[in-house]
Parts: sequence; structure tokens; C-alpha cells
Amino acid sequence: MEFDLSQQQSEVLASVRTLLSRHAGPDHLQELGGDAPAYDVALDDALESAGFGTIGAHSDGGPLDAALVVEEVARALGSVAFGARALVAVGLGVADLPTPIALVSATHRGPARFAADARTLLIVEPDGVRCVDVAPATFVRVRSRFGFPFGNVDEVPSGGEQLVGVSAKQAVAWWQVSLALEMVGAMRAALDLTVRYVTERKQFGRAIGSFQVVQHRLADLTVLTDGARYLALEAAFHGAPEQSAAIALTHASTVARRLPTELHQMSGAIGFATEYPLHLSTMRLPALLAEARAMSSAERDLVALRWPGSTP
Repeated sequence: MEFDLSQQQSEVLASVRTLLSRHAGPDHLQELGGDAPAYDVALDDALESAGFGTIGAHSDGGPLDAALVVEEVARALGSVAFGARALVAVGLGVADLPTPIALVSATHRGPARFAADARTLLIVEPDGVRCVDVAPATFVRVRSRFGFPFGNVDEVPSGGEQLVGVSAKQAVAWWQVSLALEMVGAMRAALDLTVRYVTERKQFGRAIGSFQVVQHRLADLTVLTDGARYLALEAAFHGAPEQSAAIALTHASTVARRLPTELHQMSGAIGFATEYPLHLSTMRLPALLAEARAMSSAERDLVALRWPGSTP
């Protein structure tokens, strides 16, 4: 895997960043409800009209291009089910599914991201993946403060269509890559904001970012986040192999559990104020971590893949 972007990938990122500057960002998310946002239909339509939803199937860069866009949408705090569309559905060869797409496991009970707005529910079962068309208001909207719109899947619906030639392991792997990239995007957004804050905020006549202890902590978090990013991009580049996907989500989850506490502490009292946008990114991380655990334990999957027979 090349670490430098190709000219085409640079152009893709420039294009999606231009689109997101018009249709996403903290101010736009506040208009949608802040950390309890509505689904952003306008952004979803804009991404689809620009061809980003299926970029992984049509570009020379394949799923790596899609992964780069998924990360950027998450970094811009997009309130859309873009990872499920651009990575999971396209990766499984079902790019023509009606959107938005929500993902759940067969044993899921309770709130699920995007379920209240979904037109397609992908259900990962032990022996495959089932696709169910969802009518509006099938799942009751659940209000939360975790940065995404939710719907209550109190019972996984029956019926639908079994996807031919699609294994549960494939679906889980693409889901893990998508979640890892969404975590990375949210963490990079939080880091960007915190770096700006410590550069501008002064204490004892100096910017607090000039103190070595703050620099070291930010550098450490940046290295960890960059590591999570490259692991997720590598997994996407190779088509989401099971082990690579589990590694990517395991590392991203480890960083996601640490980063919010550190950044809120560095931001002082304002970091806990709702008018300050830091929580718009950090509050997403517990939701993504919960979804990762509900879907599958990436850590347990990784151990089983690396050392077969070592887990009960």
C-alpha cells in the first residue's frame, strides 16, 4: 500500500471536501439538532448525485477511494449512513439497494443507527446476510445524545431476500472497516478542534499548546489516530480481509476509548459546554463503540483468526 495519495485520490478528496464544506460541518449539524441530529437527506442526496456512494465500484482506486470518502464524511460530522452504503453494500456487491441502509445483527434488539430513516435493513445472520425493504416509520425514532439518528429495532423483521454468494464473515469485515473509519473521522475532527483551541487559549501569558506536556499528549493521540487510519485504509485497500478488518477496528476502538477524556480535559471547562462543538464528535465514539460490540467482538475475532482454537 502506498502512503501517498495518487493524483486521482487527491482530486477525489478535494471534490468531496468542497461538497462537505457546503453541506456538512459543526454549524450544519447544529441546525440538524446537534448531538441529537435528524438524518441529513440533503447531504445524502448530494453525495449520491456526485457519484460518491458507488465510487468504490467505479473508480480505479476501488474500495480505498470509498474508504477515504467515508473518513471525510465522518470528519465533517455528516449525519448520513454513508459507510453502510459506500463500503458495506458496495463491498458485498449490492450497490443498487435503496438508501439509507441500516445494519444490524440477527440478534439485535434496541436502538440502531439510522434505522428510523432506513429504506433497507441489512441483517447479518450466522449463515449469511438478509436484505429487508423497510417502509417509512417501521422503526420508532429514538432520541439520543450520541451524535446520530436512531430507530428502535425491537424485533428484527422476518422475510426479505437472502443475498446470494454473500457470507456473514464478509459483511462483518466490511462493517468493521466502516466503523473503524467512522471512528477515525470523528477522532480527527476532535483533534483538529483541540489543536486550534490550545493554540489560541493562553495561560500564564503563553498559548497552552506551547507547554510540552500538552504537546506530548496531543502528539501521542495523533500518532495513535493516524495508526488507526492507516490500518483501516489498508484493510479497505485489500478488500476487507477478516484479520485486517478486525485489527483495524480493534486499534480504532482502543484509541476511541481514550481520546475523548484526554481532549475534553485539555479543553478545560469549555470542553464540557454544549455550545462548544467538541462533543459533536466525541459523543459519537460511544455510539460507534457500542455498535461494534453489538455486531461482533473485533478483539475476540482477531484472537480466533490469529490463534485458531484458542477461544472457547
